[in-house]
Amino acid sequence: VQLVESGGGLVQPGGSLRLSCAASGFAFSRYRMSWYRQAPGKERELVAALGSAGGSTVYADSVKGRFTISRDNANNTVALQMNSLKPEDTAVYFCNARLGFVNYWGQGTQVTVSS
Repeated sequence: VQLVESGGGLVQPGGSLRLSCAASGFAFSRYRMSWYRQAPGKERELVAALGSAGGSTVYADSVKGRFTISRDNANNTVALQMNSLKPEDTAVYFCNARLGFVNYWGQGTQVTVSS
């Protein structure tokens, strides 16, 4: 099983980034896919989640209207489009796949929002 995130980096406030997560080794289309983030000294928090068929979307209040989660079940990928980025969005972003009690995590990708 692998979840490999990409697309992180340094961006100025107000800028955009698109994170991608490539999945392999499990039945991707059956899993609920999510993005979490963890800032230094803080707990990991849910950013956005998407059901197996593309419905049941959930966003953290802090990113509503700015971030969009999407998935491509044909290519086993999930993306997070992040617009209007703020310094408080700085964190390591993790891809997560969940089905019942089964949970898979990626290694994370750093997003830094700074001028």
